[in-house]
Amino acid sequence: MTQIKPEVKRTEELRQLLQQASYAYYVLDAPIMEDAVYDQLYRELQQLEIQYPELATPDSPTQRVGELKHTQFTSVRHNIPLYSLENAFNIDELQAWDQRWRRQVSKIDSVEYVTELKIDGSALALTYQNGILVRGATRGDGATGEDITQNVRTIRSIPLRLNFEGLEILERVEVRGEAFLPLKVFKQINEERQKAGEQLFANPRNAAAGTLRQLDSRIVAKRRLDFFGYTLHIPGRDDTSIANTQWEALELLEKMGFRVNPNHKLCASIAEVAKYYEYWDTERLNLPYMTDGVVVKLNSFKLQEQLGFTQKFPRWAVALKYAAEEAPTRVENIAVNVGRTGALTPLAEMRPVQLAGTTVSRATLHNSDRIAQLDIRIGDTVIVRKAGEIIPEVLRVIKELRPADTVPFVMPTHCPVCGQPVVRESGEAVTRCVNASCAAILKGSIEHWVSRDALDIKGLGEKCVHQLVDKGLVHSVADLYKLTESESKLCELERMGKKSAEKLIDAIAQSKNQPWSRVLYGLGIRHVGSVNAQLLTQKYFTVDQLATAKQSDIEGIYGIGAEIAQSVYQWFRIDANQTLIERLQAEGLQLAVTEETKTFNDGNQKFAGKTFVITGTLLTLKRDEAKALIQKAGGKVTDSVSKKTDYLVLGEDAGSKLEKALSLGITQLSEAQLLEMIED
Repeated sequence: MTQIKPEVKRTEELRQLLQQASYAYYVLDAPIMEDAVYDQLYRELQQLEIQYPELATPDSPTQRVGELKHTQFTSVRHNIPLYSLENAFNIDELQAWDQRWRRQVSKIDSVEYVTELKIDGSALALTYQNGILVRGATRGDGATGEDITQNVRTIRSIPLRLNFEGLEILERVEVRGEAFLPLKVFKQINEERQKAGEQLFANPRNAAAGTLRQLDSRIVAKRRLDFFGYTLHIPGRDDTSIANTQWEALELLEKMGFRVNPNHKLCASIAEVAKYYEYWDTERLNLPYMTDGVVVKLNSFKLQEQLGFTQKFPRWAVALKYAAEEAPTRVENIAVNVGRTGALTPLAEMRPVQLAGTTVSRATLHNSDRIAQLDIRIGDTVIVRKAGEIIPEVLRVIKELRPADTVPFVMPTHCPVCGQPVVRESGEAVTRCVNASCAAILKGSIEHWVSRDALDIKGLGEKCVHQLVDKGLVHSVADLYKLTESESKLCELERMGKKSAEKLIDAIAQSKNQPWSRVLYGLGIRHVGSVNAQLLTQKYFTVDQLATAKQSDIEGIYGIGAEIAQSVYQWFRIDANQTLIERLQAEGLQLAVTEETKTFNDGNQKFAGKTFVITGTLLTLKRDEAKALIQKAGGKVTDSVSKKTDYLVLGEDAGSKLEKALSLGITQLSEAQLLEMIED
């Protein structure tokens, strides 16, 4: 039996997925995937066909200029085709585009570029006859679209009559632009749909497209679409007396009564284009509408005409897109990791994908409940995002793209590391290994102990910890402090020479000077983070005080809830943990606060019950230093602004946190004002 080559199989699979998605979006008005998903799959197919030209076929989606028309509207032919734009996804690809078009012309004088934010909406083609709007059409396949004039007339930022005051009256004008939904309006629409029990729109672009295809123009009017014009054509005019450049065309559009995006810029070099792109990479988050990139056009119409078009794209323009915050990929395996608390965490091992500037190949699935909710399977196409812009997680499964031979994933009944049965306690979502001797739990505990916010033992990374456990040199965090007697064995570890071993032993010895709060955090008690550890040690100055405290007393500390109090109380009732404390005391670790810290804590609790957020760059203090000062004064520092926030400490280059604080009426403090409050 002849085996199908992987590239052939993948090419056929991609064509089928893209054709299915196009039909669902353009004909059925029922999208099965986001635009970012389609773009990435399309790009993968395109690259495969470039790498293997023999796989390219006339019916491939890459051979289309556009897509199918909707069947419920009158089909109209565009007077001037609406071409799509070639995509670039980073500065290197932008420079490659710049080099390509330059090779097409023999002589180039000075070149200017016009940069405009790429609005995430729906392209429209507007036709004006003697200044009167006579037709509005969707992009369709670029050559023909749907006549939606009645719906277009409801968009108040589209003039029904052009303003020719001071201008030559033109018999015919073709305007191109983007209809979109402002984010505030999009949110309101989804809230209304949720109350009515209707399916929510996935994003503003889908909402805009769905709105434009409404057969009842009253619904379109109610949804308050907006519009930015971005170019115009004057059929039958050979001269350039009206506009010589894209920049002049934007100015002319404004004079005629259109809104154009106010953030366009005239750039004298590709380096200036790159700066514009990098600036809006973060600033776009503050805009009232969605933008997913920057459109770059050569400013000169003469140069545009000289370069012309490929089969699908204008050579004189490119869409420079931002790194996806959500991206599609395929699940190749589902593994299960065992952490320091014994928790079994399923992980999706995926085809590597670029996400927010990094390559992601693994994403957390949290627990068995989340797996059941997603119904995720090996072979599924999924949408991945970075939770909190840090941890990759699977957001959803595109079940319409699921292969026929997939099977549901079932969590293991035994620990994948030690082989012992696992348990899931009533009321908990987490499945756990409860074998205290499990190597995975021990490794996780030691990795936590040596981490930066705990004992901060440099040179003791994950690989070294795993070797220490696997070779039987360490059976507990307390054993780390016996390694001075095993230096010769340390030298036998991979990449561990005599000097490295000496440095490691010295770093372990230095960790004995870390304060009581760090030691408490390093113990890895469930629910006790670094902030909670500081709160606990401000009340209980010694480990003995905390070990003998009543659960109700622990719960009485501001910021310590019932769950944390119960966890701490129960931890100290376990014999093995009591033995660990005794061993750490014998090794000389700090299990009590110093008198200096005790005095400070006793007399300076003016921020008790107050919550702070720090934003921007402070003038003299590092953020950790400011956080420590606030916490020592009894305050709590959180990462996000909410109604519970009392103060926003404001540094330079403050971001969206300031805007939210202003809307909530939260008091702002400069660094100087904060220090003055602490010193008073």
